[in-house]
Amino acid sequence: MPADEVAKVQNIAVVGQGGAGKTTVADALLFAAGAVTRLGRVDDGTSAFDTEPEEQRRKTTITAALHHVAWRKHEVNLIDTPGYSSFLHDARNCLHAATGAVLVLGPTGGEVKVEAEKVWGWLAELGIPAVGFVTRMDRERADVAHALKDLQAIGAKPALLQLPVGREAEFRGVIDLLSGRAYLYQGESGVVQEAAPPAELADEVRAARERLVETIAEANDALLEKYLEGVELTADELGAGLREGARAGKFLPVLCGAAGRAIGLHPLLDAIVDLLPSPADLKPWVGDNPKTGDSVERAADPTAPFSAFVFKTIVDPFAGRLSVLRVVSGRIHADLNCINSARDVRERIGHPLKLEGKKQTAVTAAVAGDIVAVAKLKDVASGDTLCDEKSPIVFPPLPDTPAAISFAVAPKSKADDEKVMQGLHRLMEEDTALRVHRDEQTKEFVVSGTGQLHLEVAIERLKRKFGTEVELKAPKVPYKETIKGSAKAQGKYKRQTGGRGQYGDTWLEIAPLARGKGFEFEDAIVGGVIPRNFIPAVEKGIREVLPQGILAGYPIVDLKVKLYDGTYHDVDSSEMSFKIAASMGFKKAFEMCKPVLLEPIMTMNVVVPDECMGDVIGDLNSRRGKVVGVEPKGNGQQVIKAHVPMAEVLRYAPDLRSMTSGRGDFALEFSHYEEVPPHIAEKLIKEAQATRAERHG
Repeated sequence: MPADEVAKVQNIAVVGQGGAGKTTVADALLFAAGAVTRLGRVDDGTSAFDTEPEEQRRKTTITAALHHVAWRKHEVNLIDTPGYSSFLHDARNCLHAATGAVLVLGPTGGEVKVEAEKVWGWLAELGIPAVGFVTRMDRERADVAHALKDLQAIGAKPALLQLPVGREAEFRGVIDLLSGRAYLYQGESGVVQEAAPPAELADEVRAARERLVETIAEANDALLEKYLEGVELTADELGAGLREGARAGKFLPVLCGAAGRAIGLHPLLDAIVDLLPSPADLKPWVGDNPKTGDSVERAADPTAPFSAFVFKTIVDPFAGRLSVLRVVSGRIHADLNCINSARDVRERIGHPLKLEGKKQTAVTAAVAGDIVAVAKLKDVASGDTLCDEKSPIVFPPLPDTPAAISFAVAPKSKADDEKVMQGLHRLMEEDTALRVHRDEQTKEFVVSGTGQLHLEVAIERLKRKFGTEVELKAPKVPYKETIKGSAKAQGKYKRQTGGRGQYGDTWLEIAPLARGKGFEFEDAIVGGVIPRNFIPAVEKGIREVLPQGILAGYPIVDLKVKLYDGTYHDVDSSEMSFKIAASMGFKKAFEMCKPVLLEPIMTMNVVVPDECMGDVIGDLNSRRGKVVGVEPKGNGQQVIKAHVPMAEVLRYAPDLRSMTSGRGDFALEFSHYEEVPPHIAEKLIKEAQATRAERHG
């Protein structure tokens, strides 16, 4: 393809819910276009897209994969995306590189799930035109009418372009409603024969064509006027109206086939080329000049300054990091110097690479709109912008994916601690929804993600790629201890064991501080009753008790200790004596001050369908939650904002999924600490005491 033919580039995301058959469609498109000589299959592990062992074992797409085909002098980059909720974030990221999409769905009805609804919403939000493809038309009970109802259920307006020839196992081709020609396929060879439609389908074809013409006309005022006047629309008018309506998102053109038997893919490729836009047809990308803060536009112009957006990262423990990017403007070529404007770091491009599933092919250059990968950039992450240093621009980053579930990660070997963290951080580079941190209080590694399956797959990949094994377990809740009252107490330490003894005597007053104030120490000694050089030892003795806790072994916070009196011995007093005395006095006073446990409270934003709101609010109340507001989100959804104890929502994701039939979503973030109710605190203290007793035998 000549490097300046931006209009001949198309980036097509194959999208839909999990299990719809997206990867089979993507493989069949490669086969139909002649990019491969054998039809890849998910079930036997020969797919050109699902190449990761975790995908092949589960027979499902976990991470988006890319390939490309040539069709009618167009370069079509195909992006096969995940459809299950645990991995849907990768699909959304890839949509930022797409110029169009193929929405895949099944033909048996009632199959549409929340994932399809989400993807359709993202396409609308990002302004990405699409065509629908109803696959598996050779299945029992297959009926394209069922698929049209499913599309209407997610808010799409389907425009059926084809009728099937043959039902269920007898399905063998399609009838193009605008041309009136049938396309019949021979077995699974992909060989297609053009013919007249079967005579027995004439009435059905006539009625379906009339519905299609009406849908096209309704999307264009000039065509609608002609149509209502009874003027027959020409083939050119219908073709232009179909393309215009599809690109404007006024309706969704729908085709059908059976990807597993290579039926219906040639018309789908034609629809991609004819109906979906190239980068040249789209609005310019908008970003900011990082130096001035001014808004800047970049059109898909090969003569413009270079800019590109990194939408995906692939990490290989041996080959290093691959940054997958869409060239937004200008062109990319070997040895290109540029900057990562998101981080203000200079970068040098090696050879641009075209991805073909697991394979990579070096190319000399790529033009605006195209998708390539670049290896071993210094400091580049998904969501970053690469650009010409003289014409800087930063595009908006990828959207955050809130964590829905967290687990503690326990390396099976203590020696693997550092290796595990390094491996997890490498996985975070390619998975934007994975979060890893070390809890400073519990000392645990905590990994967070979109769901349990997401984290289980991450741990499998950690073992395969980096050779480390870990176990997932529920994270410890970081409780804290504090006081509600004030008290004074003496801490006196005296030992005489022959020779020099040990002597330290302190009087302490402790009092509560406001929540979040931590710890304060006040030296109120006057008259030298305790020498100045021993005062730091007193504070140190108290500070050493704080992280260990007294009530149940949790860190002590939000109190003030005042050292106001004491005595010392000229010979026997030492820093150690006063440190021990202070810790004794502190523990004694703490127990006199109405000690309590504090628990972390999370702010939750729960998005639910209107009809599920009552059940979800009731469930939040049962988890000791406090609903602080409800706001309409639109599209039949409500956003419930609540404060809920962390201990009650460690495994909330599957429960919400069950209550909302998978249509609910939520985000969590830490808010504040509150006192644990007495009956729960009593249980926690008893458990801590039992653990302590067991530990000390």
